[in-house]
Amino acid sequence: MPLPPLDILYEDNHCIAVAKPSGCLSTHYEGREETLDRAVKEYLREKYTKPGNVFLGIVHRLDRPVSGVLLFARTSKGASRLARQFREGTVEKIYWAVVDGEVGPTAGTLEDWLIKDKDARRVDVVEPHEEGARQALLHYQRMATHGGLSLLELRPQTGRSHQLRVQLAHHGQPIYGDSKYGSLHTFDRAIALHARSLTFLHPVRNDPVTLTAAIPRAWRGRFAYLLKEVLQ
Repeated sequence: MPLPPLDILYEDNHCIAVAKPSGCLSTHYEGREETLDRAVKEYLREKYTKPGNVFLGIVHRLDRPVSGVLLFARTSKGASRLARQFREGTVEKIYWAVVDGEVGPTAGTLEDWLIKDKDARRVDVVEPHEEGARQALLHYQRMATHGGLSLLELRPQTGRSHQLRVQLAHHGQPIYGDSKYGSLHTFDRAIALHARSLTFLHPVRNDPVTLTAAIPRAWRGRFAYLLKEVLQ
């Protein structure tokens, strides 16, 4: 399935960011399916008429059904410095999510211990003392509620695989459309989780850069009542 045209959010000599559509793979492994990193490489090759291979550093990923800001590095130095920021947790990541249920507290923090089941390709909440368990911290703020759904702003303090999806589901609010973790709704090839913004230190200038991705069009139809106040 071909990818839609790239939505470039930021570009300079050291890094490039795109708005990832839901349903697309961030990066390739061995498969032949079109992926965003391949599309960005082709974009750079054509724009700058680069011969041969184009370098593109993978510094983080978004799950296939998730949309939002996806950042790449254009140099090996940039890749190393950006990857370190993600690894050390100094990148500020803000997500928007629509979840099942009307969340009561206006704000809070979820703390769980997670373990990844590679065979099942899922993550589970376990007891803290279980071997291989890793702490997951997630701060949330309720933005709106309507019709048995809630719109949340999420700020993960840790960066565990599937963290937002499994933590919210474990606490009784699975993300809309996320059947892997208990949602009974369908949402095309997507789940209602959007990487709204990303703030990082530029790998060369060292000044903060904040990038924001517009809410997907599908949200504006399905969740119009939830969004009408926050997007005014």
